[in-house]
Amino acid sequence: MTNPATEPASAAPDLAARPATPARRRLSGAVWAALVIVYVVWGSTYLGIRIVVETMPPFVSAAIRFVVAGLVLGALVAWRRGPAALKVTGRQLASAAVVGLLLLLGGNGLVVLAETSIPSGLAALLIAVVPAWVVVLRRASGERPGPGAYGGVALGLAGLAVLTLPGLSGDVRITGVLTVIAATLMWSIGSFSSSRIPMPADPFATSAYEMVAGGIGCALVALGRGEHHGFVLGDVSARSWTALAYLIVFGSLLAFTAYAWLLHNAPLSLVATYAYVNPVVAVLLGALVLDERLSWPIAVGGIVVVAGVCLIVSTERRR
Repeated sequence: MTNPATEPASAAPDLAARPATPARRRLSGAVWAALVIVYVVWGSTYLGIRIVVETMPPFVSAAIRFVVAGLVLGALVAWRRGPAALKVTGRQLASAAVVGLLLLLGGNGLVVLAETSIPSGLAALLIAVVPAWVVVLRRASGERPGPGAYGGVALGLAGLAVLTLPGLSGDVRITGVLTVIAATLMWSIGSFSSSRIPMPADPFATSAYEMVAGGIGCALVALGRGEHHGFVLGDVSARSWTALAYLIVFGSLLAFTAYAWLLHNAPLSLVATYAYVNPVVAVLLGALVLDERLSWPIAVGGIVVVAGVCLIVSTERRR
């Protein structure tokens, strides 16, 4: 899931420990450029996934994407910061692997599978409900989110119910809708757990380990599903290869780096706006590039979900 929907949320550094930055610096041109990258690139990954799975098996494509991206990111970390930056304990490595499997196999991998049967825009709107699940998990763990957060959860779940209507009416496959909902739960659990278990100190090294672990998990699922049977590399279209390269370079490397940089240099409330901008970008690109139809349940449900996410983000900003 790119976004949250699509990159390791646990790679975010400790926000409480970061120094305050002057308002002038936070709103610099570099900040807005990084935001545009996160808005557009992460929003476009749903379109990229939809194009990849046109001619490539879903979990095979996810395995290639994350293993390659993880190895490249690990190599960049070792080159820029020295091999010591990749040093981890056994517990840290195990934690990163578990989170990587939850986020990238359970979260993103299921989204890739779902996009073989549902529009990319609908997938993005369904994934937008992730912040609501995180609030539910926080409450279950004993935390007390503000009343506005509960209102956002109610809106998010209501929007989720409306978004399932295309599947119930037969316009799209209900299995694809349910698969994305399962992916949002897996992504939420992975994001929630990542701050509560021992993780590697370097956030970029953490992401590299998560991506490699998630990619290996996707490869094993691909083997279990028999995706390699009858799969011939020569049958993959140039369009799908191009989209996969885009996901690796821009979705998994460029946009993630921009996001991690923003966490250090911009207000968190501003960075968090990607959660409700990405779905809008995804829906627009799906309609423009793939001619995906925007039915009234998708439009109404999407608006309700995005409103719920906005309410959650604004409530957390004031806490």
